[in-house]
Amino acid sequence: MKTSDTPKLFKPLHYGWIIVFTGVAILFACLGLGRFAIGMLLPSMGLSLNLNYSQMGFIGTGNFMGYMVSVLFSGMVAARLGARNTIFLGLLLVGSTMTLISQAMTFFQVLGLYTITGIGTGLANMPLMGLISHWFLKSTRGRAAVTMLSGNGLAIVFAGMFVPWINGAAGPCGWRIAWICMGLISLVIAVVALVLLRNDPVQKGLAPVGEKIGGENTGGQIGTSRPFRHSSSNASQGTMVHLGCIYLCFGATYSVYVTFIVTAMVNDHGFGEGAAGSFWAVVGALSIFSGPLFGGLSDRIGRRKGLMMAYGLFAFAYTLAAAPLPKLFLYASIVMFGLIVWSIPTIMSAAVGDYMGPAQAVRALGFITLFFGAGQIAGPAVAGFLADVTGSFSAGFWLCAGLTGLAAILSFFLKPPAAESF
Repeated sequence: MKTSDTPKLFKPLHYGWIIVFTGVAILFACLGLGRFAIGMLLPSMGLSLNLNYSQMGFIGTGNFMGYMVSVLFSGMVAARLGARNTIFLGLLLVGSTMTLISQAMTFFQVLGLYTITGIGTGLANMPLMGLISHWFLKSTRGRAAVTMLSGNGLAIVFAGMFVPWINGAAGPCGWRIAWICMGLISLVIAVVALVLLRNDPVQKGLAPVGEKIGGENTGGQIGTSRPFRHSSSNASQGTMVHLGCIYLCFGATYSVYVTFIVTAMVNDHGFGEGAAGSFWAVVGALSIFSGPLFGGLSDRIGRRKGLMMAYGLFAFAYTLAAAPLPKLFLYASIVMFGLIVWSIPTIMSAAVGDYMGPAQAVRALGFITLFFGAGQIAGPAVAGFLADVTGSFSAGFWLCAGLTGLAAILSFFLKPPAAESF
């Protein structure tokens, strides 16, 4: 073998992929543990703290509200501190508040701390999304983002297996130990992020990963809510409001499912916590494939048809969870939800690019994210209230089925981007 051949066979890993793998860990902590683990913890927390379903719903709503507050100012914080330091600050908030929740004795203590956890989640997540725009060009940005999103699914798998094990070993106080462990994991990841993250490839003497296309701009941050300019080649603001309403339905419904499906399995269907956790882990494992699956599908059949198909499947999954059917149908609901859970965010990210073009896509995505956040805030509170009134979560899941059916209809009436057909 010639010496000159060695670099071709052993090409060093571009530091951009270190950013991505660090991003997997960050999402594992800030979204995976900071948001999606709550569903596994609510049944035992509810018993220990004597929480009713409305209070459980408000805990989830508080987290989503904190997240949306941070979305509004995370761009300003990142501009002042830099993405790396902002992500570190966000993870510190996530880890410290989760650790403190372990000592909470009242509903209001949990609500206040978990709302701050939501603020930390937004501070960590939003600049991380923008960081990908700096380190990866358009030709590789999607692959990097999808890889990074696997952190969410890995955390759901972890919570589904870890929380029942801790509760079984420690008894009624197991949920407190789980919060401590998850908080410490998040703090360790905060330190790792501070050590490994860099705001720009220039800091490592590198160019972004991928092949530059035309006059591509690598800057920008996702999550800002500044108004976007209208041009003759872009969609109208009315179309963005249309997309926002469709996205609102996803925020309102998926937040109900991830908050309450485990509690519903335990309290409404008589599952043991270990069995419910195993099914929740299945959701996490399947969710890793949902973004790439539906992103590729929408590339082939169009965004409108992709949204209609995804929302139709969501409506079916929620119907199976709501209807008084044998447990086999509930299993089908869980599997289906896992396969489609990240379909809507993936398609939406692509759709705003189709409508607004690269220059305005970031701001447009921030705009429709406000609708998504409003849905997240309302969903758990309404579903918890309905569960208290009716004594089960069926009414909440029926409402989710209706909203996703409405979203499928709204998707049907989407106008195609200029010079394109759906």
